[in-house]
Amino acid sequence: MQTRKIKENKKERFTQSGAEQTSLDRNNISEKYKKVKKSWFIIIGSLIFVIGFGLITIDLVQPIMKEKEEEKALEQFYIQEEKKEDKIDKTTSEEVKQETISKVKYEYIAVLKIPKINLEKGLVERTSKYNNINYGVEILKESDSPDVINGNVILAAHSGTANISYFRNLDKINVGDEAIIYYQGKTYNYKFVKIYDVEKTGKAKIDRDNNTSTLTLVTCRHNTNKQIILIAELQK
Repeated sequence: MQTRKIKENKKERFTQSGAEQTSLDRNNISEKYKKVKKSWFIIIGSLIFVIGFGLITIDLVQPIMKEKEEEKALEQFYIQEEKKEDKIDKTTSEEVKQETISKVKYEYIAVLKIPKINLEKGLVERTSKYNNINYGVEILKESDSPDVINGNVILAAHSGTANISYFRNLDKINVGDEAIIYYQGKTYNYKFVKIYDVEKTGKAKIDRDNNTSTLTLVTCRHNTNKQIILIAELQK
């Protein structure tokens, strides 16, 4: 009888020990799972941080790189214009300078300058993919060249606050202010004579004197459904 009790006690202790061991195993598994889960959270969090930081860096760096490319293109344009105006050979140092800036993305054929709003922006060929308001100032397909007698140079660009909003300050221009276009070794001086708004419908009526060479600038009036049209006449 006593022997049976001893056996039962041993069996009970063994059962309790097994239960305790099982409980310990479960706790160990739970702890390991928590550690693994925590490690994954750290890894995923780190990846999200790195990706986010990378995207922010790209957003900050791209406008700076674009601005530097445009500065190089402007410098190249003015060197070419100087060659056309002077028609003299450049010195060796100037040739070296030309070679260092020749490999640029933007090849400007003209430059628009508006002193009143500190705007100086290059214009590319109409066939270039960069002749688009999402890159810069666009020469519209209906536009003439500045050297066309009684022609109309028509340019458009974004307004607003984005880094490509080159016409953001057109609403500060008044009748009598000046604009300049450098093209084919010549300087074309314009004076604004008319400024008006039209509804934004995809088409804009240009009210100008057809017997005068003109420059027309078009952009959206910010936060409205209107476009602002500015007409400037070539000064003789």
